[in-house]
Amino acid sequence: MSAITYALDDLQTMVGRVLKHTTRNPSTLIMTILLPLIVLLLFNYGFGGALDTGGVKYIDYVVPGIILMGAGYSASAIAVAVNADMSEGIIDRFRTMAISRASVLSGHVIGSTLRTFVGIVLVVVIALAIGFRPTTDAVRWLAAVGLVLLMLYAVAWLAAGIGLSAGNASGAASMASLLSLLPFLSGAFVPTSTMPGWLQVFTANQPMTHIEDTLRGLLMDTSVGDHGWISILWLVGIALVGYLWSRSLFNKKTAG
Repeated sequence: MSAITYALDDLQTMVGRVLKHTTRNPSTLIMTILLPLIVLLLFNYGFGGALDTGGVKYIDYVVPGIILMGAGYSASAIAVAVNADMSEGIIDRFRTMAISRASVLSGHVIGSTLRTFVGIVLVVVIALAIGFRPTTDAVRWLAAVGLVLLMLYAVAWLAAGIGLSAGNASGAASMASLLSLLPFLSGAFVPTSTMPGWLQVFTANQPMTHIEDTLRGLLMDTSVGDHGWISILWLVGIALVGYLWSRSLFNKKTAG
């Protein structure tokens, strides 16, 4: 077998490890799968009737925001998992085995991406059952899926870096939870035009706003405008920074 084949086998093993841990950890299941669903139901039935979204049915307006929240919630789970690996000695055990060093972090990232994507699919299915009616075609659905996967991948690498930089699991969770606040400071749940002027400056230029507007445009067959390419630039940049940061921290912590 070639070195690439061995590396891919190691990566598959590490991804399987992450997914297996997910089934044994109720808190991870709640944070990445059930919590976005609960928030969807809460916003749609609890607040939707009181919010003005410019004539758009609130369930159609809010689903992209819930998808963003799912990505934010997943950050805490992966940050805690990576921090636990570094602090509980499992990495030292891996170093004594003939496995690819790169597969450890990549397994966390890919496993987290797949796990969170399953949760997002569940949210969309339930949203369809309670009235979500996207008006789009197959090509735009595929584009939306691709954007969501890229977002989850980028957030996962950033969260891995947070987990490696934190001193303990609670610190990792607290730092990563800040990412889940960004959807609230975007147009995910209410139009940004309803916010104070000083806040609109931030919301108009932060990545979650561009991603949310792109998703809404793709799912509801409206114009995406510049939000599409801006979203991709943001996500590629976040993924690259997160990857380089994570690899640097991991190599320093496992040197010797």
